[in-house]
Amino acid sequence: MSEIVQIEPFVAESPSPAVEIDPACMMIRRENFPDTISFHAPGLKRYKTSEYEVHDAAEFVSVSITGSHCALNCEHCNTGVLQGMPDLSQYNGSLYELCASLAEKGARGVLISGGSDKKGRVPLLKHIPDMIRIRKELGMTIRVHPGLPDEETCAGLGEVGIDGAMVDIIGHEDTIRDVYHLHYGPEAYEIILANLQKYDVPTIPHIILGLHFGKMLGEWHALEMIAKYPPKLLVLVILMPLSGTAMALTKPPSLEEIGEFFELTRKTMPATPVMLGCARPLGRMKYEIDRLAIAAGFNGIAYPADGIISEAENHELQPRLINACCGVSW
Repeated sequence: MSEIVQIEPFVAESPSPAVEIDPACMMIRRENFPDTISFHAPGLKRYKTSEYEVHDAAEFVSVSITGSHCALNCEHCNTGVLQGMPDLSQYNGSLYELCASLAEKGARGVLISGGSDKKGRVPLLKHIPDMIRIRKELGMTIRVHPGLPDEETCAGLGEVGIDGAMVDIIGHEDTIRDVYHLHYGPEAYEIILANLQKYDVPTIPHIILGLHFGKMLGEWHALEMIAKYPPKLLVLVILMPLSGTAMALTKPPSLEEIGEFFELTRKTMPATPVMLGCARPLGRMKYEIDRLAIAAGFNGIAYPADGIISEAENHELQPRLINACCGVSW
């Protein structure tokens, strides 16, 4: 049985021929990690396959502190990711009250997200006191999408004790300008990594393969920057064209390009947990991407394609099923 609800409209054609991964990647994995692999299903959508039947969408919830508003309207998203998230408008602007309501319904953790301002910042700073209360009084796991946080926000997040800051790291100025509509260079992202490290905030950088209108452009530089500031874990995702955006008909990178970058990532960061995140094309291509992630020695996969858990077992990996964002272990 395939997923019963999908938020992504793009379905890739069946890829051919098969792409193979250097066996050295699995050897690197076994030298640095136990033979377990985690499969994650956060509460972004209802999810079920023939292998994953334990999903509880209420256990980990993504919330938006800006509703569906974002000042950037990025080419690949156009606020679509924010649609349907619980927001603060129903709770008088109180993030604590929103999370308390979710906790009553069984939530153990939240991803605090939202749209960005014109400088690329998600306005988290004013909600730091509520986050501290959520951690202390509700005991909830907190992840955040901070956008491009300033140093004051990084310092505040350090006080909360969050589980991780999920930051998209962009490695080319053209992509920052043409996709995110921001006028920064890649060095702005390196400063963010440095500030998060300075205030002991666990970092969970994301690299979006094919973000520049389906082309691989700054991904290698992004990986170089991340390697300078060893993160809690690294998440790779693939451009997934969404309806209603300027990239709705954009073709994602090829399996060959994806496989090569997967290999490079594991060899560049041999002791860092690497996960395949939520976003990637659907159809047969999703299965093939997931297969490459396992062969490349990744430590986890979000929303695994049907049959991938069995594929992991064929590699003598022991699956763990977790209803939360990549790397959350409760």
